[in-house]
Amino acid sequence: MKKQTILVLMVAALALAPLTASAWAAPQATSTTKKTTSSANHPTTTAPKSSASLLNPGSLKLQAPAVFDAKFTTSKGDFVVEVTRAWSPRGADRFYNLVKYHFFDGAAFFRVLDGFVVQFGISARPEVSHVWESAKIADDPVTQSNTRGMLTFATSGPNTRTSQLFINLGDNTSLDGMGFSPFGKVTSGMDVVQELYSGYGEGAPNGSGPDQGRIQSEGKAYLEKSFPLLDTIKTAVIVPPAPVVTSKPTIPAK
Repeated sequence: MKKQTILVLMVAALALAPLTASAWAAPQATSTTKKTTSSANHPTTTAPKSSASLLNPGSLKLQAPAVFDAKFTTSKGDFVVEVTRAWSPRGADRFYNLVKYHFFDGAAFFRVLDGFVVQFGISARPEVSHVWESAKIADDPVTQSNTRGMLTFATSGPNTRTSQLFINLGDNTSLDGMGFSPFGKVTSGMDVVQELYSGYGEGAPNGSGPDQGRIQSEGKAYLEKSFPLLDTIKTAVIVPPAPVVTSKPTIPAK
């Protein structure tokens, strides 16, 4: 059975405190990655693909624009996130590539805690989740605060951001000091985010909600069978910038 490494940053006295935003565990990203053997012992027989692919995280290296929008079409409705790269450059670049190559399509909002966070970012496809578990990026300084509507990467410790994200449902400024660096904010559709299904509560092992390790290993099939009411992402896309319209000078009629 796979061992799971779970973020141990917990808000004190979780078991005894009332279930308020300050009592939830900080957004956690579970890893089921096993130590890999040297490629020298198992030489590859196929040439590596040169084209960018979700199955090759290292190939997705696009730099994000200074500011851009991403639109999420979900089972509950649409919302739009505006990303400002200067806030958290590495996080913004990672998010831009994930959206650009449709990583989030079909993924579930698997951890929704009223007044705290909406967490998502485990692929619906186990083969994709597997290769992204070890695709970690270095931390960014925290330049913004985790207030309502801000979008931030979940972690399992320092320098462990991969693909899991959360949207703050309340003012979670206590997360700022833990290194959670927001890189975007919901600019429209926050009412949709607030209505995402939250009935399953906290995830395993602290609650009866979805187990992150099983989502990674079993994907969409596990969630559809055991947690059928979860809302999901139909598609997430980069919104093209509006074209700049320059008006031509009017020529006076003769």
